[in-house]
Amino acid sequence: MASTETKDPSTAAKGKDTTAGTNAPGAGDIAGLEAGLDALESRVVDRQPWLRTVVSKAFPPLVAIVIVLGLWQLAYHFELKPHYLLPSPVDVGRSLQQKWLEGTLLSFVWTSVSRGALGFVASVAIGTVLGLIVAQVKAVRAAIGPILSGLQSLPSVAWVPAAIIWFGLSDATIYAVVLLGAVPSIANGLVAGVDQISPLYLRAGRTIGATGLAGVRHVLLPAALPGYIAGLKQGWAFSWRSLMAAELIVNAPDLGTGLGQLLEQGRELQDMSWVLAAILLILIVGIGIELLIFAPVERRVLRSRGLLVKS
Repeated sequence: MASTETKDPSTAAKGKDTTAGTNAPGAGDIAGLEAGLDALESRVVDRQPWLRTVVSKAFPPLVAIVIVLGLWQLAYHFELKPHYLLPSPVDVGRSLQQKWLEGTLLSFVWTSVSRGALGFVASVAIGTVLGLIVAQVKAVRAAIGPILSGLQSLPSVAWVPAAIIWFGLSDATIYAVVLLGAVPSIANGLVAGVDQISPLYLRAGRTIGATGLAGVRHVLLPAALPGYIAGLKQGWAFSWRSLMAAELIVNAPDLGTGLGQLLEQGRELQDMSWVLAAILLILIVGIGIELLIFAPVERRVLRSRGLLVKS
């Protein structure tokens, strides 16, 4: 005679719940799955033909330039200011043409660019070492971290009187102002980049023996590169601004004439066309170096790390 086996309904229910709890994905698994799906829905920006890239990048700025020149011409036409105070774009262009025909325009630009490049390279060397020390040594960060932030917010022109007293009317004064303006920005950018590194990368580097200078070279700096490049961009902006501030005030015959000195000469002669031409050259050089050097490097770094994506 076959025996009938009975089960307690509550026991069966508990067994079912236990099995379901074991097989069902947890909240963490679901979050990871969603993150993976989001990653699959995004892709790295494909390289476009260079001509198409140039057109797409150049067209919006050209439109903006045309609008600005149009508004400038309207202001000149309706005499919002007397013509000797607000010359037309054509007058400024003639002033630039005159300097070009005299053969002095490129020398003015080169004097400032060479000073800015040399000062920026020195600022990178000092700012990188200082940033690494501040980022890695807690006592140093507590001591001079706030000072670096304060120096970064200090206008560069404030250093010019002190530099003149220290070094006189010389190139050393100009470079001192550039260094004091750019080094804090570079150091703070590197510190911010190091702070954003995942601790997992640092532990992995120590595990494979990348410590000391080897760890800095192969782990720390590569991992902090996006923040470091942002600091370098800001450091160049501060370096260029500091240079112009120094050249405006430090003016001596044996120093040569840069764009800052050219701007000051236009002010002394009350020639607004000359002044606006110098301002335009300063703007063009600053924007040109940003677009030709820093922007491509930043895009390449972000693209190589999968950070330059579009949905």
